Amino acid sequence: MFVAKEVADQIIIALRDVIPRVAQRDADLADQLRRAATSVVLNIREGSRRGGKDRPYHYTVAASSADEADGALTTAIGSGYIDAELAAAAKALLDRELALLWGLTHKRR
Repeated sequence: MFVAKEVADQIIIALRDVIPRVAQRDADLADQLRRAATSVVLNIREGSRRGGKDRPYHYTVAASSADEADGALTTAIGSGYIDAELAAAAKALLDRELALLWGLTHKRR
C-alpha cells in the first residue's frame, strides 16, 4: 500500500461536500480547489510509476498542489464561504499529504 496515494484519494472524498459549497459563492475558487486536489492525485499516481528524476518531480508538483488546495480552503474560510468545521477533515488530510510528500522529496541519498 502506498500511503500517499491513499491519502490523496481521501482528500478527494473529503472535498466532495466542500467544493459545491464554495462554488455557490465563488465558482473560480471552487474550480481552483478542485483542480489543485485533482493534481495531487494525478501527480502522485504518475510519480509512483516513474523512475529517476521524474519521480521526485511529480511528488514536488503534488506537494505544491496540496499546498494550493490548502490555501484555497483557507481563502474560502476567511471569505466566509464555508466554516472551518466543514473544511477540517480536508485540511488535516492535506497536512498529512504534505508531510508524506516532504518525506518522498527529501530522502537522504
